[in-house]
Amino acid sequence: MRLLLLALFIHGAALAASDADQIASAVLAAPKDMRSGAAVLGYNDKGELVTLRKGENELICLASDPKAKTFSVACYHKDLEPYMARGRELNAQGLKGKERQEKRWKEVEEGKVALPKGPRMLYVLSGQGYDSAKGEVTGGEERWVIYIPYATPESTGLPTTAGAGPWLMYPGTPGAHVMLSAHM
Repeated sequence: MRLLLLALFIHGAALAASDADQIASAVLAAPKDMRSGAAVLGYNDKGELVTLRKGENELICLASDPKAKTFSVACYHKDLEPYMARGRELNAQGLKGKERQEKRWKEVEEGKVALPKGPRMLYVLSGQGYDSAKGEVTGGEERWVIYIPYATPESTGLPTTAGAGPWLMYPGTPGAHVMLSAHM
């Protein structure tokens, strides 16, 4: 076993946490009263994204990627799944940042990727790490994102630069969303 772990470390592979740990940590991003009914996507030992738990409410939670250097989990409204899944696909194809966003937005506008017309919520919890024994994130930061496709400063009354309060990111695009952050 030690040789297997050493070989995986040398080749840059990361072992996924147990299903129970992935579920417990992934749902921490969700509001407390929605955690028990949220669907959870996580990673198997091959690094593939799999369904760890079927949902009973409108949230889908995503476990932290075992290949990532930091901890990050997210929960979002199930209507955002086609948009989020396409983002993961494009990321896996090597598209990053602006290029990835613009491709996804174009696909939304062409009707290839579904995105709800009205507001939908995304909750993110990130940090330096996760202590499974304590069920705590170290150096955590919460971020709340409200997707409002094509929202503008004029339609929302929000600024487009980050500050102490909410602000609008990607205004006028299919991916327009309100950002709010808090350090834990």
